[in-house]
Order: sequence, then structure tokens, then C-alpha cells
Amino acid sequence: MGAAENKVEFSALPRHIGFIMDGNGRWAAKRGLPRSMGHRAGGEALKKTVDACRRIGIPYVTFYAFSTENWKRPAEEVDALMRLFKEYLDEAEKFAGQKARIRFLGDKTPFPDELRCRMTELEKNSAQYTSMTIMLAMNYGGRDDIIYAARRLAALSAEGDIRPEDIDEKTFSGMLYTGSAPDADLIIRSSGEQRLSNFLLWQSAYAELYFTDTLWPDFDEKELKKALESYASRSRRFGGV
Repeated sequence: MGAAENKVEFSALPRHIGFIMDGNGRWAAKRGLPRSMGHRAGGEALKKTVDACRRIGIPYVTFYAFSTENWKRPAEEVDALMRLFKEYLDEAEKFAGQKARIRFLGDKTPFPDELRCRMTELEKNSAQYTSMTIMLAMNYGGRDDIIYAARRLAALSAEGDIRPEDIDEKTFSGMLYTGSAPDADLIIRSSGEQRLSNFLLWQSAYAELYFTDTLWPDFDEKELKKALESYASRSRRFGGV
């Protein structure tokens, strides 16, 4: 298929899409497979979605890979996810080789040393790329993100580096895990659930929300285009008239 056939025209495209990748377990259960196989299939859907976003021209994407609450899942499932994350990092290295910046949102401390070191190395080695930024939210929670920013600002204030009255939305946003990335324009959640589940709470204040019944492993470019068509049809007023 030629480049012209791949090109998608929309009246408006989001700069930043956040993906809540829900339904891996249900996808596996419907097929009589262990949940780990659902997560593996979900990883394949993530790779395809990144490729589709690159082709369409979305500069920032964030995937909710592992929340701060996911540690409560059965130990065997968490262990399987940690093994799968190592494979994610192999793919992330390929994305970096395609001149995409890789960032990990959340506290890396609880992860195994090997995983944590690779995450840090990937961030460092891809920091110079600007054509696309891929953010993986791992051990991430929206409330934790806000607390993280508040603590950073409190430390700066205690050192006399910033006055409390000088803290505004832009300053606060810059202290979040997402840093200088723009706020999310569109949040897509798969599997039919209709909630944010503690994902990008600050950054999605004015985001358009799109919910699909499609389970994440079945999410593909066709589903992405449906979400983009819905986004393009909406009027974003940001609190105005």
C-alpha cells in the first residue's frame, strides 16, 4: 500500500492521545486462555497502535501500562507482567531507533533493577528525538502524579527557589511526570468501561473522552480512526461559549 493510501485526512487531529488499555483479561477468558496471554496480545495491539499513530501524525501518545493499584493483583500475574515489560522494552528500543522519544511515567523504584536500569537508559538514549514521544505509564496513578508535582514544588519553595505566589498552572504542569508534554486532547478507553481509573487526571482536564466496547487486544487502526473521526466532529470550547 502506497504512502498516499496510508494517509488519513481529518479536520482536526489531537496532539496527545492517552490510551487506557482495558480488556486483556476478558479477551483471554473468552478464549479459555490464561490472563498472561491476554496481556501478551495487548502488547501486540500497543505496537500496532503506535505504528498507526506514527503514520497518521500523532506526536504524543501515552499508554496506561501498569497502575499503582495493579500491584494488588495475584503475584503470578504481576510476575508475568514484569516478564512482558522486558519484551515491551525491546520494542521500545525499536521505536527509539525510529527517532521516537521514549518516556516512562511513574515511580520506577519498585521495579526490578534490570528493568529500572533499562527504562532509564532508554529515556536517556532517546531524549534528543522530537518527531514523536511515546510515554508508558508504569507504576503510575493520576493522584500520585499530582502529589509528586506538589512535593517537587514544596522542596523548591523550602529551598527558596520559588515563591508560592509564583506557582501557576504552567509551573505545576511542568512538575508532573509528563513534564513539558502537552495536555491530553483525547483519552481512548477500550472494553466498554467508562471511567478514567486514575489516569492523567490533571492532564485530561479538557480532554475529549472516547469509549469503545472493543477489547484492547482487538483494538486496531480501524478502531483508532473511529475515535479520531469522533474527536474531529466535536466542538472543544475549554469552558468558553
